[in-house]
Amino acid sequence: MALLDQFGRTIDTKKLTREESAPSMMGVRTIMSGHPSRSLTPQRIAAILIEAEEGDATRYFELAEDMEEKDLHYLGVLGTRKRAVAQLEITIEAASDDATDVKIADEVREFLRRDTLQGELFDILDAIGKGVSCSEIVWETSAKQWRPAHIKWREPKFFQFDPYDGETLRLRDGIGVVDLTPYKYITHVAKAKSGLPIRGGLARAVSWVWLFKNFSLKNWVAFGEIFGQPYRVGKYHPSATVDDKAALLRAVASIGSDAAAIVPESMMIEFIEAEKSGSIDVYDRFSRFLDEQVSKGVLGQTLTTEVTQGGGNRALGQVHANVAQDIRDSDSQQLAATLNRDLVRPYVDLNHGPQKRYPVLIIGRPDELTLPQKLDYTEKFVRQGLKVESSQVRDRLGWTEPEGDAELLGASPGRTAPPPGARGEISEQSKRAAFDRIMRAVHAVHAVRSTNAVADVDPDTDAIDAAVAAALEDEGWQPTMEPMVAPLRELLAEVESLGELRERLAELVGNMNLEELTAQWGVGDAMFVTRLAGALGISLEEVDADV
Repeated sequence: MALLDQFGRTIDTKKLTREESAPSMMGVRTIMSGHPSRSLTPQRIAAILIEAEEGDATRYFELAEDMEEKDLHYLGVLGTRKRAVAQLEITIEAASDDATDVKIADEVREFLRRDTLQGELFDILDAIGKGVSCSEIVWETSAKQWRPAHIKWREPKFFQFDPYDGETLRLRDGIGVVDLTPYKYITHVAKAKSGLPIRGGLARAVSWVWLFKNFSLKNWVAFGEIFGQPYRVGKYHPSATVDDKAALLRAVASIGSDAAAIVPESMMIEFIEAEKSGSIDVYDRFSRFLDEQVSKGVLGQTLTTEVTQGGGNRALGQVHANVAQDIRDSDSQQLAATLNRDLVRPYVDLNHGPQKRYPVLIIGRPDELTLPQKLDYTEKFVRQGLKVESSQVRDRLGWTEPEGDAELLGASPGRTAPPPGARGEISEQSKRAAFDRIMRAVHAVHAVRSTNAVADVDPDTDAIDAAVAAALEDEGWQPTMEPMVAPLRELLAEVESLGELRERLAELVGNMNLEELTAQWGVGDAMFVTRLAGALGISLEEVDADV
């Protein structure tokens, strides 16, 4: 039976181990660029964007590359956005607790532990700027298992959108364009806005700002060359020849750069001081304004890249941080969806065949927690009687299912400590009652062992047995348990079904009065240990350190 991808296309496994879209010196897939940013004008940039809409995005992709290379601000904010996602934690959640699903999730988690993964994700996120990115997967089977040997970023200009739907990406080839081989590519589309993928990249919107900033910088550089220098005016005699005039012009120009020149005696050079009027920082302010627009478009805010006059405040900084986090979360969700479709599913299908359910790759979380927080919340969740799949806990913590012969860590034997706060506040009266109870038990033990006067006491009775007997004498357990039993008795009289009892029982347990019980079995235990240690010759100071 042939293996089909998610679109129903037959998988040709023979093509998966060979490079298919590598560049070549001759043909349509060349690494040489036309650099359309040279001598760029509004008319040319409009023509480039229209070409991309009509199906030929070659010059648009080349322009987007030039923009990143020539504008450090755009390069910086775009790189910040991509790295914010590429460095997030990646978790794999098994489809269920079924042994097969857990095993598949562990395999996916293992092959994602590759040193090159962060760089590969960064390349895939190239789509944020250009609207689309395409990375070729070169598979290998040396370990008798299909695994990605390389995930290679390819030039976007090697590909072309189908002219009929504007969404299907196809490969440029010597014969024209061909369909992409299934399970061979990771094609990621990142949209800054709704619409065709080629119009969804940030480079399209930033290109106009980049053009105006480019003009401003050129004028600024020219202005900087002559700023503060006086005008030089050369005067020549009416009888001067063409050669004389040319010599005078060279002399005037040389004074600006060399601060020295020679002219014939019949000629004269005058220096006229330049009058400075209006603002002289117009180029600076205009360039800063354009940079702020780029920051807003790429990062959604400006506070992390520009310091406004007068500074900012903490509330404003928090708002900007929240905006940046929203954009990061959106980018990570889009990337995770792409990887689940183009990487996780192909890996599972090639190694295990089509599945009803697949493991899920998740990048980052809105509620990112530290490992101690995750463990603490899980413990509290289970302690309340709620249930959780063990595979989900393992997946979120990044721990794999242990093998049969693996050395396992487990909880130490002994009494589990009660949850924090369960003991509550204990009154002095309760402490005194517990102390008296334990003292009577200890005296009973000494009496039995020293005089053997009590005939109905078992000779093997120890201090703990005596303490239990003293605590239960005269039905003393009833007042202790009454604060717990009474609310339960009232609840049983109110509920009408077992389901209602189950729902309200957790709340009831949380509100029970455990003062008497904790006093007797909490402080009582501690006092008993203390008194018994004293009877055995252990110093009270040593006991106090442990009680």
